[in-house]
Amino acid sequence: MNTRLLMIASSFALGALGLALTFAPDEVFTAISGSYGSPTVVLQLCGALYCGFALLNWTSKGAVIGGIYGRPLVIGNLTHFTIGALALTKAPGGHSVDVARWVLVAMYALFAGLFAYAMFTHPAETRTK
Repeated sequence: MNTRLLMIASSFALGALGLALTFAPDEVFTAISGSYGSPTVVLQLCGALYCGFALLNWTSKGAVIGGIYGRPLVIGNLTHFTIGALALTKAPGGHSVDVARWVLVAMYALFAGLFAYAMFTHPAETRTK
């Protein structure tokens, strides 16, 4: 099996879905609501994405991250947390203060900042004795 083609095809498929859901969420929901009727399936797909990212980050925890090292991993996380922070910030919330939402905004913004820092700095050298 040509894994390069597998990665390219899955990147295009996920990228197209990601762009559609980011920039036209209402239209996508309207298009699929006839098939599913509720947001449950979309939320399950979102959960699958979170689990996938969590496993990707967990299995990469021992890798050198920063600068040019682990750049695809850093870019993926930076993109996710930046878009997530912006989407959560601009989401309509009425006049009430929703604590859970602002905790999520703070968490997303913090991780976006940390991954931006990791992307533009060289990883610290570790010395083993």
